[in-house]
Amino acid sequence: MQVVFGVLGPVAAWDEEGDAIALKGPRHRAVLARLIAARRRVVPVTRLAEDLWADPPPGAVGAVRTFVAALRRALEPQRPPRAAARLLVTEGPGYALRAEPGAVDAWRFEQAVSAASTLPAEDALARLREALGWWRGPAYAEFADEAWARTERSRLAELRLQAVERLAEARLALGLPAEAVPDLDAHVAEHPWREDAWRLLALALYRAGRQGDALAVLRRARTLLVEQLGVDPGPGLRRLEGDILNHAAHLDPAAAAGAAGRVWAQAAAAYDRAVPSGARARLESTVGLLRDLAVTGGDGLEAARRHRVAAVAAAQETGDAQLTARVIGAYDVPAIWTRSDDPEQAAQIVAAAERTLSALPPGTHQAARARLLATIALESRGTRAGRGPQAARQAEEIARGLDDPGLLAFALNGVFMQTFHRAGLAPRRDEIGAELVALSARHGLVTFEVLGHLIRLQARSALADFPAADRHAAAADHLAGRHELPLAGVFAQWYRALRLAATERAPAAEVEAAYRDAAARLDGAGMPGLRCGVLPLALLCLRLRHARPAQADEHTDWGPYEPWARPLVLLAQERRGEAAAALRRVPDPPRDLLFEALWCLAARAALAVGDRETMERAHTELAPAAAELAGAGSGLLTLGPVSEHLGDLAAALRHLR
Repeated sequence: MQVVFGVLGPVAAWDEEGDAIALKGPRHRAVLARLIAARRRVVPVTRLAEDLWADPPPGAVGAVRTFVAALRRALEPQRPPRAAARLLVTEGPGYALRAEPGAVDAWRFEQAVSAASTLPAEDALARLREALGWWRGPAYAEFADEAWARTERSRLAELRLQAVERLAEARLALGLPAEAVPDLDAHVAEHPWREDAWRLLALALYRAGRQGDALAVLRRARTLLVEQLGVDPGPGLRRLEGDILNHAAHLDPAAAAGAAGRVWAQAAAAYDRAVPSGARARLESTVGLLRDLAVTGGDGLEAARRHRVAAVAAAQETGDAQLTARVIGAYDVPAIWTRSDDPEQAAQIVAAAERTLSALPPGTHQAARARLLATIALESRGTRAGRGPQAARQAEEIARGLDDPGLLAFALNGVFMQTFHRAGLAPRRDEIGAELVALSARHGLVTFEVLGHLIRLQARSALADFPAADRHAAAADHLAGRHELPLAGVFAQWYRALRLAATERAPAAEVEAAYRDAAARLDGAGMPGLRCGVLPLALLCLRLRHARPAQADEHTDWGPYEPWARPLVLLAQERRGEAAAALRRVPDPPRDLLFEALWCLAARAALAVGDRETMERAHTELAPAAAELAGAGSGLLTLGPVSEHLGDLAAALRHLR
């Protein structure tokens, strides 16, 4: 059981379903709070006794042990008798709470505030607003008078004040000064000695068009500081007052954006002047720009794909195989979805890469060959072409031999795309993701680090390890926000809908709403290979998990998943004969992230119509994934444990014999 602890208010604990855990009496709660304050370190039992009683009575140590035993029963109710505790552990002379970093609200709060300082303003705003919402009152509220809690309470209170001020900074950066004013006004009233809070309030008022109020605030701050503390305002407040009086240009947030625009325009103009329009160098520079454009999503991704094909064609027209290899191989945009957005275009790129490989002269650097091979492995995803797996292996072998981190990351992406030849390969994909994360973090390969976390999110979901998947979703979100990579957020939101569905405790209507919200983010994201048909498929899986019939609306656009949905739709319409006929026409599912899910759909239909042949094939194909959740490896949806489907198939097949 995953336990979550709260100390940002009265001390509390909740189970993984969000239900409060009974912590018994005040001294039980004090023991727990003291161990949380120790931040996973061991607290000797004698020290615990001293902290619980000003004058420990005889038997205090024994009482502490009794409190610990009761807490263990509450926190780990399913732990077998005499089995070692995993959460509240005995170590040396005392006890420690081995909670995960994300399992204590105070620890999460500290991480969130720290992370927000590196995020773009929009993401920082969301992160800080969420984190401040975790506070239910003063930290360690019922232990305010305890000496052991004093330092931690003070530290957390200061961190909370900083978070309020950083939240205001994020609002100002986003051009929302009026939204910042009310919170800052209350903040300075409660904490009048914080000069930075006064500065932010005055700046917010000025940007909201209230110059007079801004100056009045600065004068009020001066009066308080001089009369109450006998000190003059610091340089920050003095400088702001002068800037407001002089209408300094830098107080206008649009100035910084204008500077960036000027730099871009000047650099582009200089490039146009320096590099002739027909120069081959322009092709390579163009691909670098397209690579950056692709990760912006939406129109940028679609434009990047379109212009990429044109750039490859232009390179081929030069007759220079090495130039063509560089143009093709430079587009090393990470890919996570195993169905191509444009199969025809992907086939063109594969064909061009194959021709270029054959045309490369002897002595060409192996890195160029590896990039072409990795491109083939990536672009042949979701097809039955035999060249893809071989190309992936060759690219990886060359990259490891050259000790080139960027090339190896690109090659590993190709290897990932070719690990769907059978069910049950989530552990292998998890290994690839782990290597990508470690490699990319060491060498600053941000886009591939995000890819590694998304791969691990998918793999850990398939293995029902949702706490780990949560961490990878958060890591991907953090990196994507900091480096302006919006497409990662699409996958993170779909994962959260899957997470909700996988609990099986959330009402179906709530999960359906989460899926619809996630699907809305796909509109205009530039990923038709992902968008088409995925929402109806997710809702179908949700309905089946809740023992409800498939959607029977004939106007539902199932996209590429129609063959596997059709038999179940016909069954929902009580057209059993037609369902059996449709099932006989169902092809083998593509070898991709939804392989297990589509086989499970076929299995459900086969069980309903008594199709023994399909049941046998489904059982054979799904058996290697017995330890996984069907479909969860996509990070999008699930049909529950594969083992349940295998059990139903085995029982039906025994009955048919």
